[in-house]
Amino acid sequence: MTSEVRLRPVRDDDLPAFFAHEQDPQATWMAAFGPADPSDRAAFDAHWARIRADERVVNRAVVVDGEVVGRVAAFPVGERTEVSYWIDPARWGRGHATAALRALLRELPPGPVHARAAKDNAASLAVLSKCGFVVVGEDSGYAAGRGAEVEEYVLELPAGAADQGAH
Repeated sequence: MTSEVRLRPVRDDDLPAFFAHEQDPQATWMAAFGPADPSDRAAFDAHWARIRADERVVNRAVVVDGEVVGRVAAFPVGERTEVSYWIDPARWGRGHATAALRALLRELPPGPVHARAAKDNAASLAVLSKCGFVVVGEDSGYAAGRGAEVEEYVLELPAGAADQGAH
Protein backbone atom coordinates (compact mmCIF):
# COMPACT_ATOMS: atom_id res chain seq x y z
CA MET A 1 0.00 0.00 0.00
CA THR A 2 1.20 3.48 -0.81
CA SER A 3 1.42 6.46 1.51
CA GLU A 4 -0.96 9.30 0.70
CA VAL A 5 -0.05 10.90 -2.60
CA ARG A 6 -0.78 14.62 -2.96
CA LEU A 7 -0.48 16.85 -6.00
CA ARG A 8 0.35 20.53 -5.91
CA PRO A 9 1.48 23.11 -8.44
CA VAL A 10 5.17 22.90 -9.32
CA ARG A 11 7.40 25.36 -7.47
CA ASP A 12 10.92 26.55 -8.24
CA ASP A 13 12.30 24.48 -5.36
CA ASP A 14 10.89 21.27 -6.94
CA LEU A 15 13.15 21.52 -9.97
CA PRO A 16 16.34 20.17 -8.33
CA ALA A 17 14.44 17.01 -7.33
CA PHE A 18 12.99 16.62 -10.83
CA PHE A 19 16.46 17.04 -12.32
CA ALA A 20 17.90 14.46 -9.93
CA HIS A 21 15.16 11.96 -10.86
CA GLU A 22 16.15 12.25 -14.53
CA GLN A 23 19.76 11.31 -13.79
CA ASP A 24 18.90 7.64 -13.25
CA PRO A 25 19.97 5.71 -16.39
CA GLN A 26 17.31 3.01 -15.96
CA ALA A 27 14.54 5.60 -15.64
CA THR A 28 15.81 7.46 -18.70
CA TRP A 29 15.92 4.22 -20.68
CA MET A 30 12.39 3.22 -19.62
CA ALA A 31 10.93 6.66 -20.35
CA ALA A 32 12.73 6.54 -23.71
CA PHE A 33 11.31 9.82 -25.07
CA GLY A 34 13.09 12.18 -22.70
CA PRO A 35 15.77 14.83 -23.09
CA ALA A 36 18.67 14.28 -25.47
CA ASP A 37 21.12 14.86 -22.60
CA PRO A 38 19.56 14.41 -19.14
CA SER A 39 22.70 15.87 -17.52
CA ASP A 40 22.32 19.22 -19.36
CA ARG A 41 20.97 21.44 -16.57
CA ALA A 42 20.68 24.51 -18.81
CA ALA A 43 18.46 22.61 -21.27
CA PHE A 44 16.42 21.23 -18.36
CA ASP A 45 15.91 24.72 -16.92
CA ALA A 46 14.96 26.13 -20.34
CA HIS A 47 12.45 23.31 -20.87
CA TRP A 48 10.82 23.89 -17.49
CA ALA A 49 10.70 27.68 -17.99
CA ARG A 50 8.92 27.11 -21.31
CA ILE A 51 6.34 24.59 -20.06
CA ARG A 52 5.65 26.49 -16.83
CA ALA A 53 4.93 29.62 -18.88
CA ASP A 54 2.37 27.76 -21.04
CA GLU A 55 -1.04 28.21 -19.42
CA ARG A 56 -2.37 25.16 -21.29
CA VAL A 57 0.02 22.82 -19.45
CA VAL A 58 -1.04 21.39 -16.09
CA ASN A 59 2.12 20.54 -14.12
CA ARG A 60 1.90 19.01 -10.67
CA ALA A 61 4.52 17.92 -8.17
CA VAL A 62 3.83 14.51 -6.66
CA VAL A 63 4.34 14.69 -2.89
CA VAL A 64 4.41 11.77 -0.46
CA ASP A 65 5.02 12.29 3.26
CA GLY A 66 6.20 15.85 2.55
CA GLU A 67 8.79 14.75 -0.04
CA VAL A 68 8.66 15.46 -3.78
CA VAL A 69 8.76 12.02 -5.38
CA GLY A 70 7.94 12.98 -8.96
CA ARG A 71 5.76 14.92 -11.31
CA VAL A 72 2.67 14.46 -13.45
CA ALA A 73 1.44 16.65 -16.29
CA ALA A 74 -1.26 17.16 -18.88
CA PHE A 75 -0.42 19.10 -22.02
CA PRO A 76 -1.77 19.80 -25.49
CA VAL A 77 -0.50 17.91 -28.52
CA GLY A 78 -2.40 19.31 -31.45
CA GLU A 79 -6.07 19.03 -30.53
CA ARG A 80 -5.43 16.27 -27.97
CA THR A 81 -4.60 16.35 -24.30
CA GLU A 82 -1.77 13.99 -23.35
CA VAL A 83 -0.48 13.03 -19.93
CA SER A 84 2.93 12.04 -18.66
CA TYR A 85 4.56 11.33 -15.34
CA TRP A 86 8.00 10.68 -13.86
CA ILE A 87 8.49 9.14 -10.44
CA ASP A 88 11.79 8.92 -8.58
CA PRO A 89 13.12 5.42 -9.36
CA ALA A 90 13.81 4.92 -5.64
CA ARG A 91 10.00 5.10 -5.18
CA TRP A 92 8.96 2.74 -7.97
CA GLY A 93 6.58 -0.09 -7.16
CA ARG A 94 4.71 1.75 -4.41
CA GLY A 95 1.69 2.92 -6.42
CA HIS A 96 2.74 6.57 -6.54
CA ALA A 97 2.46 6.91 -10.35
CA THR A 98 -1.02 5.36 -10.41
CA ALA A 99 -2.26 7.52 -7.54
CA ALA A 100 -0.75 10.67 -9.05
CA LEU A 101 -2.22 10.02 -12.49
CA ARG A 102 -5.65 9.31 -11.01
CA ALA A 103 -5.50 12.57 -9.06
CA LEU A 104 -4.45 14.52 -12.15
CA LEU A 105 -7.27 13.01 -14.21
CA ARG A 106 -9.77 14.31 -11.64
CA GLU A 107 -8.45 17.85 -12.33
CA LEU A 108 -8.90 17.70 -16.10
CA PRO A 109 -12.02 18.73 -17.99
CA PRO A 110 -14.18 15.96 -19.46
CA GLY A 111 -12.99 14.58 -22.75
CA PRO A 112 -10.65 11.96 -24.04
CA VAL A 113 -7.12 11.99 -22.65
CA HIS A 114 -4.15 10.37 -24.40
CA ALA A 115 -0.81 8.91 -23.39
CA ARG A 116 2.13 7.21 -25.02
CA ALA A 117 4.48 4.56 -23.69
CA ALA A 118 7.29 2.50 -25.15
CA LYS A 119 5.92 -0.94 -25.97
CA ASP A 120 8.43 -2.59 -23.61
CA ASN A 121 7.70 -0.26 -20.66
CA ALA A 122 5.48 -2.74 -18.83
CA ALA A 123 5.36 -0.68 -15.63
CA SER A 124 4.06 2.45 -17.35
CA LEU A 125 1.59 0.44 -19.40
CA ALA A 126 0.30 -1.11 -16.16
CA VAL A 127 -0.16 2.35 -14.58
CA LEU A 128 -2.09 3.55 -17.61
CA SER A 129 -4.25 0.42 -17.68
CA LYS A 130 -5.10 0.76 -13.98
CA CYS A 131 -6.26 4.31 -14.72
CA GLY A 132 -8.57 3.14 -17.53
CA PHE A 133 -6.43 3.84 -20.60
CA VAL A 134 -6.69 1.46 -23.55
CA VAL A 135 -4.36 0.98 -26.50
CA VAL A 136 -5.78 2.68 -29.60
CA GLY A 137 -2.75 2.68 -31.87
CA GLU A 138 0.95 2.31 -32.39
CA ASP A 139 3.71 4.69 -33.39
CA SER A 140 7.48 4.87 -33.41
CA GLY A 141 10.08 7.55 -33.26
CA TYR A 142 13.61 8.37 -32.29
CA ALA A 143 13.99 8.12 -28.52
CA ALA A 144 16.91 10.11 -27.13
CA GLY A 145 16.78 8.10 -23.89
CA ARG A 146 17.78 5.01 -25.86
CA GLY A 147 19.58 6.53 -28.81
CA ALA A 148 17.41 4.48 -31.16
CA GLU A 149 14.05 4.23 -32.87
CA VAL A 150 11.48 2.94 -30.36
CA GLU A 151 8.04 1.48 -30.94
CA GLU A 152 5.33 2.82 -28.68
CA TYR A 153 1.68 2.36 -27.90
CA VAL A 154 -0.76 5.25 -28.18
CA LEU A 155 -3.38 5.00 -25.45
CA GLU A 156 -6.64 6.77 -24.75
CA LEU A 157 -8.84 7.29 -21.75
CA PRO A 158 -12.24 7.73 -23.38
CA ALA A 159 -14.40 10.71 -22.42
CA GLY A 160 -16.23 9.90 -19.19
CA ALA A 161 -13.87 7.08 -18.27
CA ALA A 162 -11.71 9.21 -15.96
CA ASP A 163 -14.18 8.66 -13.12
CA GLN A 164 -13.96 4.89 -13.59
CA GLY A 165 -10.15 4.97 -13.75
CA ALA A 166 -9.97 7.22 -10.71
CA HIS A 167 -11.11 4.54 -8.27
